[in-house]
Amino acid sequence: MSRRRKGRDVNGILVIDKPQGVTSNGILQQVKRLYGAAKAGHTGALDPLATGVLPLCFGEATKFSQLMLDSDKAYITTARLGVRTETGDSEGAVVDERPVPEGLDEDALEPVLAHFRGDIQQVPSMYSALKHKGRPLYEYAREGIEVERPPRPVTIYQLILLNVRANEIDLAVKCTKGTYIRSLVDDIGEALGCGAHVTTLRRTLAAGFTLDQVHRVDDLEAMRERGESLDGLLVKPDAALSMFPELTLEGASLVSILNGQPVRISGHSISGPVRLYGDRGFVGLGEGFAEGDGCKIVPRRLVKHG
Repeated sequence: MSRRRKGRDVNGILVIDKPQGVTSNGILQQVKRLYGAAKAGHTGALDPLATGVLPLCFGEATKFSQLMLDSDKAYITTARLGVRTETGDSEGAVVDERPVPEGLDEDALEPVLAHFRGDIQQVPSMYSALKHKGRPLYEYAREGIEVERPPRPVTIYQLILLNVRANEIDLAVKCTKGTYIRSLVDDIGEALGCGAHVTTLRRTLAAGFTLDQVHRVDDLEAMRERGESLDGLLVKPDAALSMFPELTLEGASLVSILNGQPVRISGHSISGPVRLYGDRGFVGLGEGFAEGDGCKIVPRRLVKHG
């Protein structure tokens, strides 16, 4: 006897403005209940301290959550200079205090920031969700256990100084996945000789979505109380895949792809991920392999219709 799924079929992406002080999973569960959705997931957790862009995937969109997790991110952060904490942010205990260099201005900061732009090696925080022997690092940290973490390569595309105050700086960062802003700020603080930690962190970009597209959970709750449907706020799954080329299929080629079979396309040279469309719109994500005067398209993630 099959078990009935709890909730209804909801398909699409909702971009939430995550509030401070709650976990990403807490927000996910709250919004999932508001939609009465059977299946939902987020695309990479934000620390409770952090706010900003948090794309949530429902139904068929969850098939592309890993690609969204792998996307570039952008943040605006405030760093408090002169104080290091065990977590790298204001939620951790202070472990070191040093004087901030006098006369710290844009001219003095720019050479330091330049050192962190481009391809760098970063040691993840012990208070990260990275796993060691099946357990997240933060669990070891809370037990007072230090785990050796090898440096990981990340790329800092942009590191812009927005403002300088007596003991604070505001930074705008655009980076690859897996970059820890707390670790970046801690490293910058060490390079300045005074230490630093994150006091505010706002994500401004994730999976191609920006703050212009976010919705507040409070507004969703108000809509539900008024009896309004939330479904119109969802965007289609392919909205998060705009970085990939698109290909429209028809006839036998479309039928083969929908049956999970690769097809050969003449006159197209596609290598790598490709968005696939048919007479009913988006059908999924494929992967192209160049072959002679065309390419072979292999289906990777297909969506259900109807």
